[in-house]
Amino acid sequence: MLLLIFFGTMALSLYASWRVRSNYNRYSKVASSSGYTGAEVAQRILDLNDIRDVTIHAAPGHLIDHYDPGNRRLVLSEENYYGTSVAALGISAHECGHAIQHKQLYAPLQWRMAAVGITNIASQIVMWIPLIGLFGGFIDYHLMITIMAVGFGIMMLFQLITLPVEFDATARAKKILAHTGAVSPGAEFGAMSKVLDAAALTYVAAFVSSLAYFIYYLMRMGGGRSEE
Repeated sequence: MLLLIFFGTMALSLYASWRVRSNYNRYSKVASSSGYTGAEVAQRILDLNDIRDVTIHAAPGHLIDHYDPGNRRLVLSEENYYGTSVAALGISAHECGHAIQHKQLYAPLQWRMAAVGITNIASQIVMWIPLIGLFGGFIDYHLMITIMAVGFGIMMLFQLITLPVEFDATARAKKILAHTGAVSPGAEFGAMSKVLDAAALTYVAAFVSSLAYFIYYLMRMGGGRSEE
């Protein structure tokens, strides 16, 4: 069962990652008729929402775009910062959606920010506990299973909270880009939507993966070593 979960969730994650890269690579070649760069669209969105304390930065790397709420920084990959494609504008607008959420104290984002620390700890625990139990042999089986269930439970809740945060940011991006005319209706808007919708699938895959492992270890809590 564990192998089935491992290969099943890996396949889902790989598919989601492939969808993102495939759509991005395709639509990063489609220039927007507005001619705006990702950085220009991002600045315009921030200005329209009266957000003055968030800075926009270009960074090397592929699809490393993110909003850093701790430092109030919107980081765009160089290809999206300087790019004028519908993919670049969509991703830039999506990250701005998180900045708007932050300003408006959007509850799921606040919960997600508060849970980052404990989730990082949980991810380290579920990585090292099986190795310690396998090679150390001094951790009680039921205790190890319980710790794993709790760890994946925390990660599952974090991924669950992440879903509305990402879906809302995507919805905001689509609405803003359509309203400002940065992306024209029709083919451009459809292409941009495909990029953002594919990106959303990666968060669904992460949630499904953590949920599957959580359920597995929760079920094992009622069993014994002999049932493995």
